Amino acid sequence: MKKFAVILCGCGTLDGSEIHESVMTLLGIDRNGGTYQIFAPNDDQYHVINHLTKTPMEEKRNMLVEAARIARCDIHPIEDCRVEDFDALVFPGGNGSAKNLFTYAIQGPDCSVREDVAALIRAFHEAHKPVGALCIAPVMLAKVLKGITLTIGTDAGTAAHVTAMGANHKETTQGGVAIDEKNLIFTTPCYMLPARISDIADCADNLIKAMMRYL
Repeated sequence: MKKFAVILCGCGTLDGSEIHESVMTLLGIDRNGGTYQIFAPNDDQYHVINHLTKTPMEEKRNMLVEAARIARCDIHPIEDCRVEDFDALVFPGGNGSAKNLFTYAIQGPDCSVREDVAALIRAFHEAHKPVGALCIAPVMLAKVLKGITLTIGTDAGTAAHVTAMGANHKETTQGGVAIDEKNLIFTTPCYMLPARISDIADCADNLIKAMMRYL
């Protein structure tokens, strides 16, 4: 069975990993005959958001601790993720991922990527192992790997940013997957486009199916 490393960064779209995308990614891996291990940075989130009012809260939460809610406690710190132990790497999205794993939600195209996350992306890429990203997470791949092809759906502003970062943008509709065969990069738009939860399930399942074909 092919084994996927899945990287989360909390629990909740506004300040951590998008829950629907995370769960549907895990389901897609399982239903397509793979296995997975979940990882997250053992650091505080950028901030904490009240998901009812969408306003900041005066408290701190740890990404690993919060992501353990999605992982049902079966999770490890990101430094334990070794490329030789896995066949593929996947990043669910969420606005929180663009604050915690990289800083696009804060700094736009001048964003930076956590060094441990960037190192992991480079390691899988150099090992010629597939890397997948959902929703806003493809922007992070564009920041780390030059010359790749990816999708964030149809948003012109974000597409212009990833192009400026050195990536090639491919427009997709809901459920679509952009496949960069040369670089083994697989991306899908999810909530970058208007979506129902069934659309997220389709995006995640189609992404994993596409990655599986190259394993």
